[in-house]
Amino acid sequence: MKRALVSVSNKDGLLEFINGLVKNNFEIISTGGTKKYLEENGIKVKNVEEVTDFPEILSGRVKTLHPKIHGGLLALRDDEKHKDEILKNKIKYIDMVVVNLYPFEETPSIENIDIGGPSMLRSGAKNYKYVTTVIDPKDYKMVLEEIEKNGETTLNTREILAGKVFLETAYYDSLIGNYFLNKNENIKSDKLTIGYRKVQDLRYGENPHQKGGFYKNSKCGYSMGNCEQLNGKELSYNNIQDGNVVLEILKEFENSKKIACVGVKHMNPCGVALGENSLDAWKKVYEGDSISIFGGIVGTNGIVDGDLARELVKIFLEIVIGNDFTQEALEILKTKKNLRVLKINMKNEVKNSIKVTSVLDGILTQELDMKNEDRNKYQIVTEKKLDTWDMEELEFVWKVVKHVKSNGIVISKNFQTIGIGAGQMNRVGAMKLALEQGKDKCNGAYIGSDAFFPMGDSIDMASQYEIRGIIQPGGSIKDQESIDICNEKSIPMVFTGIRHFKH
Repeated sequence: MKRALVSVSNKDGLLEFINGLVKNNFEIISTGGTKKYLEENGIKVKNVEEVTDFPEILSGRVKTLHPKIHGGLLALRDDEKHKDEILKNKIKYIDMVVVNLYPFEETPSIENIDIGGPSMLRSGAKNYKYVTTVIDPKDYKMVLEEIEKNGETTLNTREILAGKVFLETAYYDSLIGNYFLNKNENIKSDKLTIGYRKVQDLRYGENPHQKGGFYKNSKCGYSMGNCEQLNGKELSYNNIQDGNVVLEILKEFENSKKIACVGVKHMNPCGVALGENSLDAWKKVYEGDSISIFGGIVGTNGIVDGDLARELVKIFLEIVIGNDFTQEALEILKTKKNLRVLKINMKNEVKNSIKVTSVLDGILTQELDMKNEDRNKYQIVTEKKLDTWDMEELEFVWKVVKHVKSNGIVISKNFQTIGIGAGQMNRVGAMKLALEQGKDKCNGAYIGSDAFFPMGDSIDMASQYEIRGIIQPGGSIKDQESIDICNEKSIPMVFTGIRHFKH
């Protein structure tokens, strides 16, 4: 008679699977809550204590950590020495391990760190030549069908299941490791383990010839992985990238007294505005650049109502993201069957503070650029000063330019972007693009630069317009050249002391 050791927290599909094993002449060994559950449902179970001849101790912390369990799992059955030791120590083989782990991911705590479960799984998986390890209830059907057909699982199946075990336990251990890192900042290691769980397979990556997948961190909070999709096709790789930029920019304005609206195209904002309501903010975004938003993504931290929805469906959009939607708005948006409609609680915290970027055969990590800046530490470096209104507008443009690919320039007026120059190899080119986009609207506008002006040429170009203020990090050895030009043209300029490169 074959023997299966069963200990699970997730009992989905368990009864049907275990009944199938019993019908195929398996003896069931179990303990604790799993044993009780199986017996209550009419399945005969052998207690682990009967196998080990040793009681469960330490409030259940030690149950299966015993040679008669792990010897039965790890013994090589074609090794004569192993056979002799098994007989000498009165150990019986265990042919299958059915284990899933304590739910540490849902409830991180010391007592939810599973010790026995991973140990049994790893022992069985190491010895997959003889032992079947089942960690995922989704595999119950396949395993049972093979046993019913062949009397046992195939070697290929056991190898697949073993690999799955080690991937799952590695993920599980990464959660625990990061739990301790978050608990004690003094823990240091030159090893990085980050656990991500698949959300979906993507049709493709950036281009149709590239495979793609979407995984989310276990601490997923305010993120694309936590959006509720209310309409439309599945999200694509590019959709998720662009949607992430929308969320990052909206987060900048979560404490604003006005409603924010953001338009994004190819991971750059093409319009950002603050308004009295979502419709007002959207109109300003659209007016700021009515061309680039075509085929883009729109998000607001306000409520999407019927009036806004009627405007949004007039143009082709990939995604609409909102804090909430009225029923009327949803009915209107759903007339565009492919339009992806996403809802997310804008008050959720950003729980993952590390940004990970892949390079060939490696990754780069850094903290997210979410520094809380103190306006009182900004330095007005020009002779001409600023009033409160000017500083509020400069703060707005500074928050936006932070999310523009470097070199980046943003021009705004009345809390509405009117010109954005992104991703240029020099700052003069970025300034030229932004001014050309803004045209005559640039009179009386404000300019933000993600990094310092190393030359005065960009400011000289902007001075052709009645610019009311410039905000930039400062820090160039040629800062004085820029300050002198601003003084000559009576343009106030603020240094923040903080750079916001975005590559």
